[in-house]
Amino acid sequence: MTDDVLLRITDFSVTYEVDPPVEAVREVSLELRRGEILGLAGESGCGKTTLAYGVQRLLKPPAVITGGEVVFHDASGEDVTISRLDADEMRRFRWNKASMVFQGAMNALNPVTTVGRQLDDVFTTHRPELGRAERVRASGDLLDLVGVGRARLKSYAHELSGGMRQRVMIAMALALRPQLMIMDEPTTALDVLVQRDILRQISALRHEFGFSVVFITHDLPLLLEISDRIAVMREGRIVELDTAEAIYRRPQHEYTRTLLRSFPSLTGDRGDFVRAAGSAPLTTSTESQEVGR
Repeated sequence: MTDDVLLRITDFSVTYEVDPPVEAVREVSLELRRGEILGLAGESGCGKTTLAYGVQRLLKPPAVITGGEVVFHDASGEDVTISRLDADEMRRFRWNKASMVFQGAMNALNPVTTVGRQLDDVFTTHRPELGRAERVRASGDLLDLVGVGRARLKSYAHELSGGMRQRVMIAMALALRPQLMIMDEPTTALDVLVQRDILRQISALRHEFGFSVVFITHDLPLLLEISDRIAVMREGRIVELDTAEAIYRRPQHEYTRTLLRSFPSLTGDRGDFVRAAGSAPLTTSTESQEVGR
């Protein structure tokens, strides 16, 4: 049902215009439902982050969107074709309707500015009608919401743990109450206990506010724990899409089964190293750089 769909991606393609050209995303079609957590899994270089950046129109040359359409079905009933928005409309769309927690985001805080000032900048830019006292109160409420606490408004990034910095970035993404949050490897480089705490926080916030999440990671077992549905991506294409339970119990594609076998069991015998045949289209380090996301 259209009323249940928040984001519809149809035949979406992205090419890196290098020599030779790299087709990073190939005719991807996806639907994200309201209030859903959709996991996007696949090995490094398969095009996950490129797809996310393309949806938000954050790609930089040599990446070029070569086909397809992305439509956002606003809760107000308006259908927004993202590719048709001009630069000003796109700036208003981002963070207000759809926000993003970037890969390596916990290191993205300005080291010479307090957390409170950085949250304040979000409201100053997007909610200029708010007075200073309202902005301070809203910033404190956000830190309370993500479990950091408003006492940290005057803290600098170096005074926070990695988990706290990541929570601050999630608070920024939630500041304007978007309907969609795209999270690109949000728990990478965090220890397992902190990782699980943040996952529980994301689930609780999703239930409280009703936003949808696209959660991107190569860690398929993590997605099985948090996602409603999972899309498995390989070489720029979606090769399997199903509920998390079906992906775990009845994977249909051999690549999905290979991904599942690549993670060691806590109780079973130690298996042999598993490697999928073929290779991802982005085999260099470009995906770890801004241009390659």
